[in-house]
Formats: sequence, C-alpha cells, structure tokens
Amino acid sequence: MEELLELKQFLEQGKIHEALLLVDELEEMSLSDKINKIDSHGVILLIHLIKQMAEKRSTRSWDVSIENTVREINKINKRRKSGGFYLNQAELIDILEQGYQVALKRATLEALEGHYKAQELAAMVDQQETLAEALKLIQQ
Repeated sequence: MEELLELKQFLEQGKIHEALLLVDELEEMSLSDKINKIDSHGVILLIHLIKQMAEKRSTRSWDVSIENTVREINKINKRRKSGGFYLNQAELIDILEQGYQVALKRATLEALEGHYKAQELAAMVDQQETLAEALKLIQQ
C-alpha cells in the first residue's frame, strides 16, 4: 500500500521517471509473489506424484490434492487482462526441479508409511518421469 501512495505522489509531482521505476519494482514484487506461490503448490503436487509412483497406487485424497494444486498453479500463472501466462514452460520446469528435493523429503514422511529416507525413496521414483508428469498435468 505504501508503494501505491508513493506512486501517486510521484505522478502528482510530475516525476514520471521515478513513477515508472516504482511501477517496475511493483511488477517485480508481484511476479516474485506468484513464483513463490507456484513453487509452494508445485511442491505439494510433486509430493503426491512421488507417493503415487513409490506406492504404485493412488488414493482419492491424493487425486483431489493433485487436481487442486494443478488448478491453483494455473490460476496463479494465468494473466487475466492480457492473456497468456506469467511463467513459460521452461520457467515452470525450473521451479519444479528446484522444488523436487523438498518434495522428496516431505514425501518420506507419508509414502510407504514413512519407512524410507529420502535417498531410498529417490531410488524408487524416477525424478524426470515425475517432473514430466507434473508439467503435463499443469499444461492440460
């Protein structure tokens, strides 16, 4: 809110250059927030996909969680007014790859009754296949 008041002041004072710099900063803050939210939902998506692959089964709860996280990722990533998306496929892949190890560690708490460490669970699940499935679900 403080930034909007500052922007208004710049515009009222005719300081267009300063106003444009602030607009750029606001855009960057907004994109950063969207990336953080997509990352959080991406980790949840990956947790459930890892559990599915490790246990070679699914539950209705996991399926609903996957569906909800995919919907949230797409909602956050969609540009409403101009159309298109904030993050392209390569950027989505990068975020998913960065979140994979976090998801793997969190999945160890639930998958196979929590009997396996992250390294052991990693040996049971193909990381590239999991990431490809996550991206496929997001892009449907």
